[in-house]
Parts: sequence; C-alpha cells; structure tokens
Amino acid sequence: MKTCKHKFWKAFIPVIAIVVVMVVGLWLWYGFVAKSSNPWNADTIGQIPAPIGYHRVEASNGSYADFLRSLPLKSRGSKVQLFTGGDAHYQFLSAAVIDQKPLSNYEQCADATMRIRAEYLYKKGRYGEICFTDVNGHKLRYQGGSSRKAFESYMRQVYGVCSTYSLHRETKPRAIQEVQPGDVLVYPARPGRKYGHAVLVVDVAKSRSGKVAILCAEGNTPARDMHVIRNSANPMRNPWFILNPEDKNIFISVFRFDADQLRHY
Repeated sequence: MKTCKHKFWKAFIPVIAIVVVMVVGLWLWYGFVAKSSNPWNADTIGQIPAPIGYHRVEASNGSYADFLRSLPLKSRGSKVQLFTGGDAHYQFLSAAVIDQKPLSNYEQCADATMRIRAEYLYKKGRYGEICFTDVNGHKLRYQGGSSRKAFESYMRQVYGVCSTYSLHRETKPRAIQEVQPGDVLVYPARPGRKYGHAVLVVDVAKSRSGKVAILCAEGNTPARDMHVIRNSANPMRNPWFILNPEDKNIFISVFRFDADQLRHY
C-alpha cells in the first residue's frame, strides 16, 4: 500500500510543479509586468504584441493605420505627465505613454483624437483635408500649408471650440465588427455624467474565428500625455479589448460606450 501511495504522489509531482510555476509566473506578471508602463519596452504602438491567437489587420504603407502603428512610445516605466507639469493621477490606467507632448492645456480627450488625425494629414501634405466642426456646426478649415507654427496655432483654436459633442456630431457610426484603426469611441455629456469622453482606436486585430480586439489611446482632463489604455480587467490581454457583435455596451477602462458610439470620419 505504501509503495502504491508513494508511486501515486511521485507521478503527480511534475504536475504540481508545473501548476506552481504557472501560478508564480502569473503572480509575477500581474504584480510587476502587467502594472508597469510599456512592459514590452516597445518603440512604437505597432510593436505592442497582439493577443494570443489574434493577428493585426492589414495596413498599407502610408495609410492612417500604418501611421498609428508608427506612433512613438516612451520607454518602460514612463509616467503620464500633465501639460502643466508633474505626474497625472491614476497612472494604473495607462499601459504605455505616447511620446507626443500636448500643444496646450485644452488638448483633452476629444482634442487628442483630433490632434492625431490632423498630424497624419499634415505629415502627408493633405492640408486641405484638415478640417473640424465646432460645437455650433461651423467648419474650421486649416489654411496654413506646411508651416508648423500655423498648424499648431490652428489646433489650439480647434481645442477651444470643439468638444465630444461636436466630435460625435461630425462622425458617423460604424458596426463593431467593421471597426478600423482611426475610428473613435465617443459620447457627449449624458445623464449622470456632466462631461463626455472620447478615445481613439489605434489598432485592430482579429482571430481566425472572426473575433475583434482593439487597442485604444486617450487624452484626458486636465490635459496630459496621450496614452495607450490598460485593460485592468484582463491583464493577460492587456492592453487589448475584445469586442463582440452582440455587445450593447463597450467597456474601455472605467468608461462605458454604447455600441453605436463607435464612430468614424
């Protein structure tokens, strides 16, 4: 009997060892890596690993998706900085910091999404396409050509007269399963929330079964570095969020969006 028991436990030692290693590994990942900013030490958004079993959607050279993937990231451990100086609160909401300083203290959530779109069009020399609509429905067209000073002055003007309300109104809804890099999730002020919020979809990946994962970035109030949003609810998928076509709500970090608040220009 003793021999049988001895053999039984001896056979299970490797299994127990594997379980212990996995538990310790997960604990170390969650405790030290998953909570760190840019734990991959990626140079760009495109270097952030896709979730296991997912592959990034195709992006042609020079496309907006390609531009978003090229956005530079600050090194591992970097903190989100306020425009006025110092560390922002709630650093745990950031998975990585985009290396792009805000242009003013008014570059907040909706403004940050407009900044990225405008930077792409400016870089491509498509100056005539840089245009945003203010809260009163008036179009603000950029007319400064290649002048960087004129471009930044224009963007500061946009920040003062545009908002989540105007962003939501000038964009169109897109079905969840058709989400593309460059889309925005945006809601204006609504009951129970004095202010709206907007985040930018900076990358999209899909599984073989057709499931969709998105990577999002945001600015916030008060103005701060734009950053990739952490998926605190699922550290193993951090910072990707999985979408399902039947979802009525999309939860990104501490924000809830309705499915029809996925928008595009």
